[in-house]
Amino acid sequence: MPASAQSVVTTVMQTLPILLDDTLVGIYLFGSLVWGDFDEDTSDIDILVVLHHDVDDVLFTTLNTFHDELALQYPYWAGRIELVYISLDALDSFKEKRSPIAVMSPGEPFNIKDAGLDWLINWYTIRDQSQVLYGPNPATIIPLITRDEFTDAVRMQVDEWGDWVAHARESRPSQAYTILTMCRALYAWQAGVQTSKRQAAEWAMQALPEQAQIIADALEWRRDHRNNDINHAATYRFAVEMVRVVSDKMGIVRE
Repeated sequence: MPASAQSVVTTVMQTLPILLDDTLVGIYLFGSLVWGDFDEDTSDIDILVVLHHDVDDVLFTTLNTFHDELALQYPYWAGRIELVYISLDALDSFKEKRSPIAVMSPGEPFNIKDAGLDWLINWYTIRDQSQVLYGPNPATIIPLITRDEFTDAVRMQVDEWGDWVAHARESRPSQAYTILTMCRALYAWQAGVQTSKRQAAEWAMQALPEQAQIIADALEWRRDHRNNDINHAATYRFAVEMVRVVSDKMGIVRE
């Protein structure tokens, strides 16, 4: 783990137990910092925080202040730290009902949203592929999620990308994200486990030889994400093609 990312993680795991006291159940690191291929220039730091109860107004204000202080302390990582706060009850019942969770995510302010089955992929990977920073093994607090449930959720997410891809039309970094996300989705659907975007891309270049150049280009676009001296719309068709190809592989029929 890069030293700068380790400093952020250490601050979180040292501060939250004090800040949350007996409200805290566990803290779990997930994403590319755990799965591998973390890119210090583009990757996010992903952390789940499990609580004994939902985030109320008072706790929301306290956490928001902590996030502001974290951004000031680590300006390089500002906008690239994802912290998700969820109660034990919400985790235990996510298959049956939607519950409020608090999320600080890149590109949006700290907010409360409802989460249910749409978060199954996250809980599946955190249950089996996360690093415990504080608290019990996540498998003891996240309900069992079968491989079929996971792959069905991945397939549903790819189906939704058929509409979401339109948002990438004027952004080549978003096109790269779409293409690499499709690589990871196809890998997850076939293997039943999550992996990093780079690892999935390398696998997909072998599994989808006709799209190998598109995938290689997406990796380069990701590295070159600050370059605005390009025609973003000119490469949009490749993102659309990748969504179509992966959808076809999964037997998704769009009207």
